[in-house]
Amino acid sequence: MPGLIGKKIGMTSVFGADGKNLPCTVIEAGPCVVTQIRTVEKDGYSSVQLAYDETTEKHTSKPLQGHFKKAGVAPMRKLVEFENDFAGELKLGDKLTVSDIFTEGVGFCDVVGTSKGKGFQGVVHRHGFAGVGGQTHGQHNRLRHPGSMGASSWPSRVLPGMRMAGHMGNARVKVFNLQVIKVIPENNLVVVKGSVPGARGSYVILEA
Repeated sequence: MPGLIGKKIGMTSVFGADGKNLPCTVIEAGPCVVTQIRTVEKDGYSSVQLAYDETTEKHTSKPLQGHFKKAGVAPMRKLVEFENDFAGELKLGDKLTVSDIFTEGVGFCDVVGTSKGKGFQGVVHRHGFAGVGGQTHGQHNRLRHPGSMGASSWPSRVLPGMRMAGHMGNARVKVFNLQVIKVIPENNLVVVKGSVPGARGSYVILEA
């Protein structure tokens, strides 16, 4: 079976079977509807496209309106393809919920999200540099500077991949093997152990 599309609700903690307090993330996952099925014969690969978060036609482009009408579903905000061989298990218009994909206390999932944007950051924040250290030997304004980059007359340029200041965050991040702690089908919620990239309310993809 494929995964699900959801929204990050926030973080909480639950007590495990051994009495330990576990940090967890609450995700509203689904219900998702099947809007397209790709096959090897027609498309060259096998996958299913799921849609999530219902919206109005006013906020949907004309091509997408036709796409959703062909599938017989209401317009949705988020579309994601899950590559796999489903061997005719699903058809257009089918709904997938958390109880179809996950079982409470059993199994793991991968979560994909977009990390929080931090803007332009220096090397201390972006890469964890320690800075120059104490203000000795006449240094008074170098505490958070990167220091030497090692380039001189050769190679006379900054080599690619050098850790420097720059744009931080706002990138696609995938976290692997998060344990499914709790499933609440009546509220479409799944609780996973650990943290998930992104801000509260941002879209995430759960891969079973």
